[in-house]
Amino acid sequence: MNRLTSKIPEKIMLKGLTLDELRTFFIEIGEPKFRGEQLFSWMYNNLSTDFDEMLNLSKGLRNKLKEQAELSSLFFVDSETSLETGTKKFIFKTREDHIIESVIIPEDKRSTLCISTQVGCPLDCQFCATGLMGYKKNLSAGEIFDQYLLAAKDYGKDKITNIVYMGMGEPLLNFDATVNSLMIFSENLTAGISSKKITLSTAGIAPKIVELAEMNLKVKLALSLHSCFEDIRTSIMPINKKYSLKENLDAVAYYAKKTDTKITFEYVMLKDINDREEDLEALIRLSRYIPSKINIIPFNSLKHMNPVGFSAELEPTPKHKIESFVQTLRDNDITVMVRFTQGDDIAAACGQLAVKY
Repeated sequence: MNRLTSKIPEKIMLKGLTLDELRTFFIEIGEPKFRGEQLFSWMYNNLSTDFDEMLNLSKGLRNKLKEQAELSSLFFVDSETSLETGTKKFIFKTREDHIIESVIIPEDKRSTLCISTQVGCPLDCQFCATGLMGYKKNLSAGEIFDQYLLAAKDYGKDKITNIVYMGMGEPLLNFDATVNSLMIFSENLTAGISSKKITLSTAGIAPKIVELAEMNLKVKLALSLHSCFEDIRTSIMPINKKYSLKENLDAVAYYAKKTDTKITFEYVMLKDINDREEDLEALIRLSRYIPSKINIIPFNSLKHMNPVGFSAELEPTPKHKIESFVQTLRDNDITVMVRFTQGDDIAAACGQLAVKY
C-alpha cells in the first residue's frame, strides 16, 4: 500500500477554538452553525472531554466528531498540596510531552488559579525560576484553557473564583493564543469565571499592552514593575532593554484609561536593590500618575533551581523593612496588598514555577 495514501489524517483540535471559529468549523463539515454554540457550551461551560456526553448532538454527529476531532490538549500528571497554606500545585503534560505547572492559591473567601501561557520563559528575569529553565514553546489557547478545566475538575469548579495569567511564560509574547483564551472566558456561554475576575500579568511588552487595550476584553492588567528606575529594572529584567519602563508606563496608562480599570504594579522586594528610600519615593510619585494598586511580594528562594550569577546573589528584604515600606505607601493613600509567601514548601510560590529538563 502506498505510504502516502495509508497515512491517517490528523485530527482537528477543537479545544481552544473561539465561538466564531467553532461555528465556522461546523459549517465547513456540513453542519448548521448553531452546533458550534452547543459544542462551545459543552467544552467550556460543562468542561466535557467526551463527545458521548453531548446528548443534544445526534449519535451520528458525535461519531463524526470522534473521527475528525480531539477535545483534550493537556493531561494530568501529578499534584502536590502545601501542608502549610493549602496551596495546590498541578503538573500537566502536553501532547508533545512538555511539562507545565499551574497553582491554586486559597485566600479567605476566594481561590485563585495561576495559569501558564508558555513552556518555560524567554525573558530571563533574575528573580524568577521559570526564566532559569529556558523557553520551550508557546501554549495553545486550548492548553491554556485546559489548565482551568483540569484544575476545576480536581479542586471544584465553584471553588475557583479568580484566574491570573501569572504562571510560566510571558502572556503577551504568546499574544494570539492568550487573547483567544480570554475571549473564551469572556463569552456568556462560559459560566463560572467573569472577565472582571481575570488578571493578565506582563513583564512589559508595550505595543501588545496597547493592542490588548483596543480589544475591549476589560480583563485586569498587572505590570511586573519591581523598580521605578530604568537601570535597576534592566539589571533584573533584561526585557527592559527592548521595551523601556517609560514605554510600558505610557502603555499601561493608556490601558487604564481605555478599559476604565486600575493597573496592578507587582513589586518583588529585593534587599538593597529596590527597597531604598528613593525607591519608595518613586513608587509614591508613580501611583499619583496612574490609577493603580501595588502588590508587594516578598522574594521567594530559587535554590531549587541551583541559580548562578546575579540570580544566586539575590536576597529577600527583611520582614520589618517590608512592613515599614508598606506602611509608608499606605500613609500616602496608596492601595497596597502584600502577597505573603504561599506554597514555597512545594516550590509553588510566586516566581518559583519551573520544571527541570
